Amino acid sequence: MSFYVYLSGEIHTDWREEIQRGADAAGLDIVFTTPVTDHAASDAAGDHLGKPDNGFWRDHQSSKVNAIRTRTMIEQADLVVVRFGDQYKQWNAAFDAGYCAALAKPYITLHSEDIVHPLKEVDAQAQAWCTTTDQVVETLRYVLKA
Repeated sequence: MSFYVYLSGEIHTDWREEIQRGADAAGLDIVFTTPVTDHAASDAAGDHLGKPDNGFWRDHQSSKVNAIRTRTMIEQADLVVVRFGDQYKQWNAAFDAGYCAALAKPYITLHSEDIVHPLKEVDAQAQAWCTTTDQVVETLRYVLKA
């Protein structure tokens, strides 16, 4: 039986690949899903619906198209890993964590210690807070093989 894990959040580093490699090395039967991680493609997700007059409406249109994928993947997941990076404010990641909490969907946060305070409410609802991808893999190993 496969375990489904949605990898949400920051798109500018290879943290997803690190978790996938670690899970493969540990022999975990996990199907990973992700948001669209190509920033330009994500921003253009709604462009086929027509060219809005300004950036706000383009973002609005594309966010709705992206939400079809995001909501579906979160709802189908057994667990969600939400990554908050250091460089950008990931409002989408915070939204995904809140959506998980509203659905009572288990999630793990992955972020550095220096942003614990701004994420205290997000972390309070998470089943685990990790600072490394190795910790995420070990948590997944425990959940699947303990």
